[in-house]
Amino acid sequence: MTEVVAALIWDNDKFMICQRPAHKARGLLWEFVGGKVEPGETKEQALIRECREELAVTLSVGDVFMDVIHEYPDLTVHLTLFNATIAEGEPQKLEHNDIKWITPREIPNYEFCPADEEILAKICEVYK
Repeated sequence: MTEVVAALIWDNDKFMICQRPAHKARGLLWEFVGGKVEPGETKEQALIRECREELAVTLSVGDVFMDVIHEYPDLTVHLTLFNATIAEGEPQKLEHNDIKWITPREIPNYEFCPADEEILAKICEVYK
């Protein structure tokens, strides 16, 4: 099982979503920023590193919003989504095709990675 971390980053009433590059698995689907946990890293360290690599921002990582296990055809992920805020920097598209800030009611307008579906449902419940 692959340990993956992601960030739920809010700016007032909107949260950040990122569009995967076209050439990667699940290309052009939307997701939360994050990535794989490397050996020897804590989940928080992995998330901070990934956000530096992908967005050129420094995160302040909070508590866990939720975690899910999802089986893709090519891998099984254990995804832990943390509440987080940007401590430093402006998000840049270093790896993603696009970055958007959306409200929970705009979720249906975007096609997300399947692993995120349960999380999105919870966001809709919690932030009505």
